[in-house]
Amino acid sequence: MWLPISHKCIWAVYHVPADASIWQPCVRCTVVVYICSDESMSHCCKILSLSSYINLHTLINSVLFLIAEPITFPSGGGKSFIMGSDDVLLSVLGLGDLADLTVANDADYSYDLPANKDAFRKTWNPKYTLRSHFDGVRALAFHPVEPVLVTASEDHTLKLWNLQKTVPAKKSASLDVEPIYTFRAHSGPVLSLAISSNGEQCFSGGIDATIQWWNMPSPNVDPYDTYEPNVLAGTLIAHTDAVWDLAYSGIKNHLLSCSADGSVRLWNPPEKVTCICTYNGNREYGIPTSVDFIGCDPAHMVTSFSTGNTVIYDLETSQSLVMLSSQTDSGLQSSNHINRVVSHPTLPVTITAHEDRHIKFFDNKTGKMIHSMVAHLDAVTSLAVDPNGIYLMSGSHDCSIRLWNLDSKTCVQEITAHRKKLDESIYDVAFHPSKAYIASAGADALAKVFV
Repeated sequence: MWLPISHKCIWAVYHVPADASIWQPCVRCTVVVYICSDESMSHCCKILSLSSYINLHTLINSVLFLIAEPITFPSGGGKSFIMGSDDVLLSVLGLGDLADLTVANDADYSYDLPANKDAFRKTWNPKYTLRSHFDGVRALAFHPVEPVLVTASEDHTLKLWNLQKTVPAKKSASLDVEPIYTFRAHSGPVLSLAISSNGEQCFSGGIDATIQWWNMPSPNVDPYDTYEPNVLAGTLIAHTDAVWDLAYSGIKNHLLSCSADGSVRLWNPPEKVTCICTYNGNREYGIPTSVDFIGCDPAHMVTSFSTGNTVIYDLETSQSLVMLSSQTDSGLQSSNHINRVVSHPTLPVTITAHEDRHIKFFDNKTGKMIHSMVAHLDAVTSLAVDPNGIYLMSGSHDCSIRLWNLDSKTCVQEITAHRKKLDESIYDVAFHPSKAYIASAGADALAKVFV
């Protein structure tokens, strides 16, 4: 409903969804502010109209502040306030840190997508909540062609889910999905996960410093079958501390791992030999936090570090080629800390997720930062680019998932997905490579699937 608030000759009208709570992290709102020549509102001029995803509590405070205080019309080059810059409008609204958040209504943009990409041109809605883990879900990955998901948890296990095998939920009319297989080999929390490009193998890295190599069971496996020892194909041992991230490339069937021991390692699992190559062996760039193959150049890979460094390496020579520089003046390690790095599948662009709420974009050829934005209200923990390279998905400890148009760098959808546990929320997000699914993993021991 529309609620008018008046004070003297300033009127603000704001519209919010009927079920919105002021404590929601983000909600789509519309505010229209008028200045009137008399209190009867018979002569009014609209001076501001804002429609975007912003914090409702901040919005209401900003509107009340605007109404209660006289407006000082800024001077500047003969420009009127009505036609002033975005900075002027945002400063008057008093949005603070949210002023840097790039937001837009997805209805304002149209996407020229080929017919085979229509599956990703949509609004995502919650479909399944996967409940079986006993502790936070640290990582997840989709099978390349099947409606199958693998989750990795701090409860020391991985679980395999067939999204087409549903059962009636106990307390609602909706359908739940139960795991069809549980992988057990790690002696501690499982932190990272990767699935081979043919979907036949799965790799998991844990706090126990091991990488377990699994043969994927059939999506139609009976969850009550007897134990099958051949599912565990082997263990890759070389790291001496927690394995933070894994990445798989189908070009040469190579696996990348990065560890708290400071090293990044390249493996060729089919050969069942020790690692092929080691990078950052002397910790020259710090402790690696995330790793990925360069999508448009499979001979290179990119690694992010806790110090804020992001480095592109040549896989063959082990030499660092490009240092991606954000040109930050901050000396705080917490603000420089990078939680996730991903490579665009077709463009020479690297994207990083930061503890200080930023997402940054880099040109792989020059090493220069090409865009930076405050993307969330808390640390950005995870990133995923859709297979067509059109959308970016980010997850954060602010409990939200956000979908971004990569061309315009604007938010086209925001989903509140998980609850906080010990000030942490979303650990990982993923697009299905070939089907219209996305998923998130949370500290609340849940994985959620959206369609």
